[in-house]
Amino acid sequence: MKNIIIAVVVLAVVLVAGFFALNSYIYNEEQAPVATDYKDSVYLIDGVSVQLKDGLAESEVLPGSASMVITRYFGNDYIVDLNNDGRQDVVFLLTQETGGSGVFYYVVAALNTERGYIGSDGYLLGDRIAPQTIEMSQNPRHKNVIVANYVDREVGEPMSAQPSVGVSAYLKLDIANMMWGIVEPDFEGESR
Repeated sequence: MKNIIIAVVVLAVVLVAGFFALNSYIYNEEQAPVATDYKDSVYLIDGVSVQLKDGLAESEVLPGSASMVITRYFGNDYIVDLNNDGRQDVVFLLTQETGGSGVFYYVVAALNTERGYIGSDGYLLGDRIAPQTIEMSQNPRHKNVIVANYVDREVGEPMSAQPSVGVSAYLKLDIANMMWGIVEPDFEGESR
């Protein structure tokens, strides 16, 4: 009887250890692609994965088409620890040109993890805007809320008009799904 109990305990330990080893392997395999430099990471722009190489990516609009989508690193880097892990992450702007006259600006983040940089989705600021600064929200109730400042056109103005109206987008990165959420600038509750 004693040998059976020992065998059952050993079997249980082996099964538990195997479960954790397999779970760890699956977890690591399902993680987002990582890069050694944030300008080489993968970002999600309008639902499409874009792999940057030295801050640039070119892809066909449709396979076999002559139109190219060009995604570029724009800059305005803001270094901040978005997930409170002690590592410096980067929030910055990408532009995307789709073959027309528009230049679309997106806020993205690259989390600095032990494995490398993981890119976020892109939050569209607008087309043919004038980007300004990226900074941390000054609202003491905001925790890890980024403010992307830019200049846009008046409502109803044509796209050819020069941007003249200051706008700020208050954004918080959901670390679990690497997607931006909009935060109200004067929200009275907590932003965690």
